[in-house]
Amino acid sequence: MNILSRRSTLRGAAAFTLAAAAPLAAGFGATRTVLAAAPISRMDLPWWRKRHEEKLKELADTQPTLIFLGDSITENWEKSGPPDWQEFQQAWKRFYGDRKAVNLGFKGDTTASLLWRIRNGEVANIKPKVAVVLIGANNFGRVHWDAEETVQGIDAIIGELRKRLPDTKILLLGVLPSDRSPWVTEQTATINKALARNYKSVPMVTYLDLTPIFMKGNTLNRSLFYDPLLSPPEAPLHPTAQGQALMSQTMEPVLSAMLGDRPHG
Repeated sequence: MNILSRRSTLRGAAAFTLAAAAPLAAGFGATRTVLAAAPISRMDLPWWRKRHEEKLKELADTQPTLIFLGDSITENWEKSGPPDWQEFQQAWKRFYGDRKAVNLGFKGDTTASLLWRIRNGEVANIKPKVAVVLIGANNFGRVHWDAEETVQGIDAIIGELRKRLPDTKILLLGVLPSDRSPWVTEQTATINKALARNYKSVPMVTYLDLTPIFMKGNTLNRSLFYDPLLSPPEAPLHPTAQGQALMSQTMEPVLSAMLGDRPHG
C-alpha cells in the first residue's frame, strides 16, 4: 500500500463515489467532511459490484447466525491453498462451518466503503446473533486517513450496526499490526488504544485486540504474514492461514460465549 501525502487525501477519495457526507464541527461554525466516516461506494469496480450482489443473495439464502465484516484480511477466509500459507478454508470450516457464517470481507475496503455496504443491503432482513468487525488497515493506504479519522469511521460503523441490528452482539477487533511504516505502526496503536477506551462498557459490543498473537516481545512476528512470501515481496500486512487460525483460536472463547454455543477448535 503506497502512503501519500495529506494533500492527496481528497484526490484519492475522489476515485470513489461519495454516497453521503458526515459533516462534523470544525472551528467557528465551519464544517468538514470526515471521509472515513462517510459512506463511499466502490460500485464502479465490476468485481466489487459483483461480489456485493452475490453476497446479498448469499445473505438472503443463508439467514446467517454469524457475519464477518471487513476487508481483504476477512475475505481471505475464502481462499484455499496450496501453498499451505494460503489454506484459509480449513480453519474457517473448523471454527465457523456449522455456525451459518457469511464472509462479508471485501479486498481494499476502507471504513467508508464498509459503511456504504452496511447502508446498502448487507445487513438488511437478517438477524445474526453476532457480527465480527475487522476494518481500518486500508485507511492508511492511498487515502491516508489517520487514527482520529479512522476511529470516527469505526464508530460510524458500530453505530450503524447497532441501529440496524439492535439484537446482534458485535465483536469489534482491533486493527492488526503490520510493518508498513513507522507512521502506520503509530496510527494502529493509537486506534486500538482509543477503541479499547471507547468500547470498554458499550452494550452489545465487545472489543478484542489480537495484536499480542502477532508479536515476539516488542517485534512483529513476520513469519505469521504472507506478504514477504510474494514475488516481489511486500511489507507484512496480511496474516497467513496459520496466523488467521491463531486469530480464531484467540477469538473462540469470546465468540462462543457471545453465540451461546459450544467452543470450537
